[in-house]
Amino acid sequence: MIEPHAPAPPGCPPPRSAPGDPIGPARLPVRPGTGRFLVLAGVFVCAACGLVYELELVALASYLMGDSVTQASVVLSVMVFAMGIGSLGAKRLRPLAAAGFGAVEATLALVGGCSAMALYAVFAWTGDWGGMWANGPRCLLVAFSLATGLLIGAEVPLLMELIQRIRRQDAGGAVADLSAADYVGALVGGLAFPFLLLPFLGQLTGALLTGAVNAVAGGALVLGLFRRDLTRRARWLLLLGNALVLTILATAAVLVDDFERAARQAVYGGDVRVALRTGVQEVVLTGGTHGRPLALFLDGRLRVSERDELRYHEALVHPAMNGPRARVLILGGGDGLAAREVLRHPGVERVDVVELDAEVVRLARTDPALSALNEHAFGDPRVHVRTEDAFGRLRGATPAAYDVVVSDLPDPRITASTKLYSQEFYGLARRVLAPGGRLVVHTGPVAAGPRVHWTVEATLRAAGLRTAPYGTGGRRTASDAGPGRAPADRSRAPRDWRFVLAARTDPRLGLDPDGPRPGGLTEASLAAGERAARGTRIAGLPASTLVHPRY
Repeated sequence: MIEPHAPAPPGCPPPRSAPGDPIGPARLPVRPGTGRFLVLAGVFVCAACGLVYELELVALASYLMGDSVTQASVVLSVMVFAMGIGSLGAKRLRPLAAAGFGAVEATLALVGGCSAMALYAVFAWTGDWGGMWANGPRCLLVAFSLATGLLIGAEVPLLMELIQRIRRQDAGGAVADLSAADYVGALVGGLAFPFLLLPFLGQLTGALLTGAVNAVAGGALVLGLFRRDLTRRARWLLLLGNALVLTILATAAVLVDDFERAARQAVYGGDVRVALRTGVQEVVLTGGTHGRPLALFLDGRLRVSERDELRYHEALVHPAMNGPRARVLILGGGDGLAAREVLRHPGVERVDVVELDAEVVRLARTDPALSALNEHAFGDPRVHVRTEDAFGRLRGATPAAYDVVVSDLPDPRITASTKLYSQEFYGLARRVLAPGGRLVVHTGPVAAGPRVHWTVEATLRAAGLRTAPYGTGGRRTASDAGPGRAPADRSRAPRDWRFVLAARTDPRLGLDPDGPRPGGLTEASLAAGERAARGTRIAGLPASTLVHPRY
């Protein structure tokens, strides 16, 4: 341990201040050991808050703009880059480390605490559907990532200066102490976000509370421990700055419910009936009363539109039911609409529905409009619902257990769904098919481009299945919003859907002569849909796998 400010031995010149330490040791109101502990506690809290800001931006950007891999990559790479720039910039503040750290933390608390609300506001009121504001949310995401990274990067050099001024030690030891507190704080922040803040407070209130904690911790550390290093004016400016930041955050927290309702109406329209956040996603129901058509949104993406869901679900289910159909497995389909179509066929003995979100199933059972639309399918004793992941369900299912498997899952371009369109997933689906069984897969709107559709088809063939691609027309798809598409853009929604019917042997694409007569699907339209789909074929596409997704 080196004490550069201790009295020099007789005959030796007095020690000079270390570089970057022009004002000498701090004048603390506590013992040095206590001061070091308080600084490290501040590092812990600031690190926890910093990681929460990062995760908050990633989570909200993934929800608003889709493709969680891309959004996480943008946020993290920009923030890490900005942290390096912030660390370099903080070198100029080292002579005023206490005041600089206080200003940085107050600014970070305001920027990080308000980031989620600002990002949501831009998405809700400017939209993400084209025009001059098409990239508004994305630009704001980069701006907040950059600003947050710059401020987080400035923390460590300033904290290093402060802790060295309490009691100077070798640089390696000081870095080790700061790093340990920083990493432990990041661990706590990383665990607190998904298990405490998000489920109990939500994204907006959680970010505001984190900002308040950040402001209190930074202000208390500087004004309580290093106040003697500040001029009277600096102390008052820092105190007033933190009070202003806390007032803004508290006001936003009080108004957050009204803000969220207004933003939700801006996104979904004025007839929102149900809006809830489950442990899986945000679920919103609009319409369904007073002649307004029902619409179901999952994480901002239109999943069901009463205007044309019948055309979609008939095309999805009826071709697959042409053959043995006593035992049917529906993957997804928590809205009950695929089950409704399955139950219209004679000879169905058991229908297993595997849905990840229990709240969607609950709404399908209890909401008057949605349960009427699915004709109370979940009240049929033949229908059995399991709340679990589709991949896990297939892994645990009995081989050759089902005559028909209906894959009514979200668009494969959504990152969370990619594994459910992989070769491994279809290999498991092939295993549960009984002899003569069929699997039908929704591959998304044709407006997404033929590559997605034919990648799904190539992946099914790689899993050992024969395929029959087909499509049908309509006004908008059951997943028409797509990643980042706002409901207000319905006029520009895709106008048709694509499917693939698969089996161990060449599947025969047609309708069951003994089954119900679909309202809009005929043998002629099905044959036309098959010809149209084959006309877009892209040959030579590789299969999508768990370790190499290609959507």
